Amino acid sequence: MNELKHYLAPTSLDQAVECLKDGDVTILAGGTDLTPQSQAGRVKIKHTLMNIRHIPQLSGITLEGKEIRIGTLATITEIMAHPLVRQHLPVLVDACNHFASDQIRNAATLGGNICNASPAGDTLIPLLVLDASVELASMPEAKLYRHSMPLSTFFVGPGKTRRSLCELVTCVRIPLPAEGHVARFHKLGTRPALDISTISIGIAGTLKEGILSNVRVAFGAVAPTPVRASQTEKALEGQRLDEATIEKAAAVARDEVKPIDDVRASAWYRKEMIHNITKRILSHVAQA
Repeated sequence: MNELKHYLAPTSLDQAVECLKDGDVTILAGGTDLTPQSQAGRVKIKHTLMNIRHIPQLSGITLEGKEIRIGTLATITEIMAHPLVRQHLPVLVDACNHFASDQIRNAATLGGNICNASPAGDTLIPLLVLDASVELASMPEAKLYRHSMPLSTFFVGPGKTRRSLCELVTCVRIPLPAEGHVARFHKLGTRPALDISTISIGIAGTLKEGILSNVRVAFGAVAPTPVRASQTEKALEGQRLDEATIEKAAAVARDEVKPIDDVRASAWYRKEMIHNITKRILSHVAQA
């Protein structure tokens, strides 16, 4: 492990991104991923440890135009309890309800869960089917620069994202769902609220007169990153949710994923569970 030389606790976004310019900085928020990973030797703390918990611009959950903005420091507990999220994004509340223990939820942040970039990250699947984007801030010169990218393009591998070393994730933005929007999330694990998921599934779309459109499907723990399932989406887009459509989509989902064997499950088991739970979720949506 590199020797920690500096500890910083900036109180403004400008200060934080200025500190990131040299690139040799580890960012600390809730610490629920960073602490155990550094103690296990999987992550090395860099020359500078920067605590971002005292930056007010990174907090809060607000409605901005037709988007819900969730600050990177919003904890899982805050997200679950917030009226805007409960009213408009119940699928995210459901996923947070399956996120670790109460103690972890009180400390773990949304930005940390995103930047940890686990293929099994609990909030990532609902965020993908909600068409979320991440906002990043940097200071390439003397002025603060912000830009956004879809969450679907943010992940590049286990623990790896497109965030550069000089950038800080400031918030997540989620479009307000349209009328008739439906979304479901399911996490499969030995103890779903405490264990890392064996698989997770998110399905969303607009349901009108039995026909599903604007379909979004995402899977977790079946690839190096959380993934959108484009072939499964195509099998559902514009289709009536009858028994034949549901069976076809579930079969496409099983064939689309390419999981691996690991200590939590075999690849075969994961594929079968993707099929079975996709079918179950779609049947529930059709009967709602």
